[in-house]
Amino acid sequence: MRREMHLVAYLKTGPTANHAGAWRHPESVLNDLLSPAPYEHIARVLEAGCFDACFFADGLGLHDLYKGGFQTRLKLGGQNSLLDPLAVLPYMARVTSHLGLGATLSTTFHHPYLVARWLGSLDLLSGGRIAWNVVTSTRNEEARNFGGVELPPREARYDKADEFLEACMALWNCWEDDSFILDKQDGVLIDASKVKYADFEGQWFKTRGPLSIPRSPQGNPVIMQAGASDRGRAFAARWAELVFVNPFGKADMIAFRDDLRGRVSERGRNPDNCAVLPFITVVVGETESIAREKADYLNSLADPELVLATNSSFIGVDLSSNVDSVEKVNEGRGTQGMQGSLDRLDSIIRNKGIDFKEAIRQSTPDMIVGTPESITDQLQDLFESGACDGFVVSPLVFPASLEQFCRAVVPELQRRGLFRKTYAGRTLRDNLRHVCQDRE
Repeated sequence: MRREMHLVAYLKTGPTANHAGAWRHPESVLNDLLSPAPYEHIARVLEAGCFDACFFADGLGLHDLYKGGFQTRLKLGGQNSLLDPLAVLPYMARVTSHLGLGATLSTTFHHPYLVARWLGSLDLLSGGRIAWNVVTSTRNEEARNFGGVELPPREARYDKADEFLEACMALWNCWEDDSFILDKQDGVLIDASKVKYADFEGQWFKTRGPLSIPRSPQGNPVIMQAGASDRGRAFAARWAELVFVNPFGKADMIAFRDDLRGRVSERGRNPDNCAVLPFITVVVGETESIAREKADYLNSLADPELVLATNSSFIGVDLSSNVDSVEKVNEGRGTQGMQGSLDRLDSIIRNKGIDFKEAIRQSTPDMIVGTPESITDQLQDLFESGACDGFVVSPLVFPASLEQFCRAVVPELQRRGLFRKTYAGRTLRDNLRHVCQDRE
């Protein structure tokens, strides 16, 4: 028996994912950003590559922390959501049969009934292929869009998120699997005895139910999460089936996965049902030198000011101000920012022996650069060493980066027996749990 890795694609409803200049590349497609076409296309590409799923990172406002406004992020092409992913996913579901489809939704600014209804509907329409990337939100501009001033404390946000998930699960369980009778002769459409009230009441949320949406083939969406803090890991241990992290060295990745698997076991869950996937960006070349030249060209397209604006949003402080250390970030960010991004910044400073100001000017996460064979060597090493269960693959140039990965790297992974050649399950959860197959 041999493990097979998971692959999930990171997407945005816009031309920029996580590289501050890749949208300027000649192969970046910009003319149809606000139409269904690019999202339908990439869904087909990913399904042909047998990816487990894709998901859209998302936020509830324009980033305006850097210099107190959104001008830099908009003008220079920063990462923004130009469409609501919930409106895009049905188009992608329509042109695929197996690919999992994920949306990011905040537990801080929504109500459980609406989220359960949205995702339950999509899960039914897609045949059980929906994932929910659960976030608690990280930026004050999101709070202001919903009538607040700043985000609640991180601990309180996670406590609220736990209750939010409890309410959603209660709603998704209002319907039993075999509720539909569809008997025209006796005049019975639904067995109402198999539908019940949720009657959920907590500190923050109250919902009677029943949910108006019947139970989907996988019962409830697959739960994704990316919290790196101690409280975030506790949340993941209780709920998550996919956890994605920013890589910060092989040894630290192994320690993170071991810690999370231990926490999952303590929760009474099977740790094999909680996959840990580090975030990667990949540059593929016919030779090592060509790949490096491609990477250097990409990095030359990144505007230094946009890099600072992007990193400001990630860590939660305005980097145009007098911030010159991780300690000052912690002093000034309040309840904003992502702990995983700050941990990664601190790791870069320590591991590369550079100072804070140099680290925050780095344009991208470390890219894996090479031929399909050498890239696969690196992915295989991380996977087989216990550092991860697969990878979240983010595009640099959209859609070319993911097309190249599926065309060049996936076949090499398959040749080595590290990745599936066909889908084994009916739902996304089925495919996530079919990770071991007999090998001759």
